[in-house]
Amino acid sequence: MTAAVSPLLTRLAAERATGALFRERGTLFLEDGRVVHAESPATPGLDVLLTTGGGLTPERWTDAVNQAGARRQVARFLVDSGGMAGGELEICHLAAIFDAAFFALSPGSGPSRFRRGATHWIGSVRSVPAAAVERETRRRRELLDAVWPYPLLDTSPVVPRAAAPGQTVTARQRILLDRADGVRTPADLAWVLGRPAFHTLLDVRRLAAAGLVETPHESAPAAGASAAPLPDWMTQAQSPDVALLRRLRDALEASL
Repeated sequence: MTAAVSPLLTRLAAERATGALFRERGTLFLEDGRVVHAESPATPGLDVLLTTGGGLTPERWTDAVNQAGARRQVARFLVDSGGMAGGELEICHLAAIFDAAFFALSPGSGPSRFRRGATHWIGSVRSVPAAAVERETRRRRELLDAVWPYPLLDTSPVVPRAAAPGQTVTARQRILLDRADGVRTPADLAWVLGRPAFHTLLDVRRLAAAGLVETPHESAPAAGASAAPLPDWMTQAQSPDVALLRRLRDALEASL
């Protein structure tokens, strides 16, 4: 049997509890044991997803918070006032829930505490079963490692590499690479782009796997030391796939 991502969340869901589950890297809001909202300092909030990545103007968002925040009905106000369609809001809200939950439920996220009865000012949009949130969190962890198992990429500055001859880059990847300045981390890029943080992590790992982003390693080479050379059988290959060679070199360096 697979262990629960958060035993406390599982218990609260079984109790049909209502309130806020606080963890070091984020907060999950529950209503009758279902997750109705989530937020994390590691992720762009719903406001950023809607105003930077979506079609809502910052002015409309601010007006909705000012008009309906105290009544905890910001979501309803946005739809009723014609600020955006209900379906678009639901999609962005679900993205925000799963994005923040991924970080809030991360291993080593510190002790949990639950405040019964606490609610979020965004109000009711839609709810998600706690079990579905846990399943998706576990799936996302596995997906990242399946793509390129170097977690240090998730918190390090994103350093682009030139594409190999003939190597294609998608429009989405190009936008990310254009904003990667060697200083911004994946989290920084998520905020700049108005994209969910997990999707940005996944994009960066895919770029690293393709050799389009530097893969950082735990221990840097000693001063004056050069990077590990490629084995002879790689350098002697006819028409080498440069991106593949980069990936293999990164793997070799990481194992040293």
